[in-house]
Amino acid sequence: MKGLLAVSACVLIVTACREHPQVIVTDSAPKAIGPYSQAVRTGNTLYLSGQLAIDSATGEIVKGGIEAETHQALQNLKAVLEAAGYSLENVVSCQVFLADMDDFTAMNTVYAGYFPRQPPARATVEVAELPRDARIEISAVAVR
Repeated sequence: MKGLLAVSACVLIVTACREHPQVIVTDSAPKAIGPYSQAVRTGNTLYLSGQLAIDSATGEIVKGGIEAETHQALQNLKAVLEAAGYSLENVVSCQVFLADMDDFTAMNTVYAGYFPRQPPARATVEVAELPRDARIEISAVAVR
């Protein structure tokens, strides 16, 4: 009986590992501006591509500085999460890319409002340049 249970557990683990990745696409967030998916789900894990502060209705970076761009990037992430059946509460890790580290405090204030309880792990780095002259890009990993 123990051998049968062990074999069943191994089959279950192998089956879960072989699950085909599912590409997530939503019109509620900006379309990818390159050869990548908005998100890919494999098993219970969702990998979200970086989101810029692009308004999906206009296709333009929002105006208003780092605060407005941070809100829009996080709203875009939220839209992709929801399209996959996840929420911000499922986010376990974020990567924030800033064009100027002087924007860190203002970005952090806005960001904190989206993760009021048990914020995810995070790395924030300054980069030389972001696509479309954006000031911020945020990617994430979510698990449920």
